[in-house]
Amino acid sequence: MATLVLTAPQDMLARTAAELISKHGGVDRQRKLRDDGDELAYSPEVWAEMADLGWLGIPFAESHGGLGMGMAETVLITEAMGRGLAPEPFVSAVVFGGGLIADAGTAEQRAAWLPQLIDGEKRLAPALLEAGSRYGLDRVETRAQSNGGGWSLSGEKVQVVGGVGADGFLIAARTEGGLTLFLVPAAADGLEVVAQKRVDSRNSAIVRLNGVQVGAGDVLGDVGGGLEPLGRVVDRATVAVCGEMLGVMTEAFERTIDYLKSRSQFGVLIGTFQALKHRAAKMFIEIELCRSTVMAAARALDAGDSDAELQVSNAKARCSDALILVTNEALQMHGGIGMTDEHDIGLFMKRARALEFAFGDAAFHRQRFARLRGF
Repeated sequence: MATLVLTAPQDMLARTAAELISKHGGVDRQRKLRDDGDELAYSPEVWAEMADLGWLGIPFAESHGGLGMGMAETVLITEAMGRGLAPEPFVSAVVFGGGLIADAGTAEQRAAWLPQLIDGEKRLAPALLEAGSRYGLDRVETRAQSNGGGWSLSGEKVQVVGGVGADGFLIAARTEGGLTLFLVPAAADGLEVVAQKRVDSRNSAIVRLNGVQVGAGDVLGDVGGGLEPLGRVVDRATVAVCGEMLGVMTEAFERTIDYLKSRSQFGVLIGTFQALKHRAAKMFIEIELCRSTVMAAARALDAGDSDAELQVSNAKARCSDALILVTNEALQMHGGIGMTDEHDIGLFMKRARALEFAFGDAAFHRQRFARLRGF
């Protein structure tokens, strides 16, 4: 079994990612974007710099214009983004959107989208979730009606991350043959994008499809065959999100430890209180367990291991539980100041609430793990 340590190039990538996020202001930038009411909710300048550094090409094969790396490197980027609460839609646009085109797209679709996605010129947004769909990939009410040489799409998608300002949408719709994926330009007639408010202040939208007309060349993969490639890409996006969760909980923990070492009560540093030491130790243990599961899941996906799906659900279930534990404890240990909006620790808890449910919460993934094991 491979040892779960970073190689020298991976360690350099992790350091570079941390430096970039810090250079652009870290958490302060997220707060400013929120307070300014920026509808895009992320920085095009940071996105362009991520592209210049090659990060947007990490998950893609060299034949597609990428760097030919994998999930083991991708999670290093998302972890750094989690530590700085960086709001750029890396997971949705690159890992998910670009990954789906690379996995299921035709040569023409790849040529039309992947080079410009990797260069940072175009952004994609997966529009999959619907009201009441929970986490079921096949629980789709959006319909695609055949109209001769093309299709007419009607329905509504919610929680479309990165939807505001996206150049194209990946739509899952119900056809007679089953679930079908479509690649729809943002400028298509009948497509309406409405900004959606979230507790973590991220770019999210409701996408309404009012008889949107698309051609046969806009089908992604086979008609009725969308569920299989969708499942593969969701697993990769789930692990990328786990990397971000790891970054959020690590930063929240370290800020809490610094506070425990500096805050005095009754003339004594609160970090010397035995009860708080025990709680901090529990947080540390949970974070280290998460780190191992995330690294193992990323490498299992890269290697195409037979138990990769199990590893993904193991990582997401553990990260969802640990993230809520760590951010809740961080807020509590910061006492009264932790409850104020002016203190940054609350921003980590808000982001944790959104990440907990992304691509399935702990209960969903424990059930999936059990099902995959035959229970």
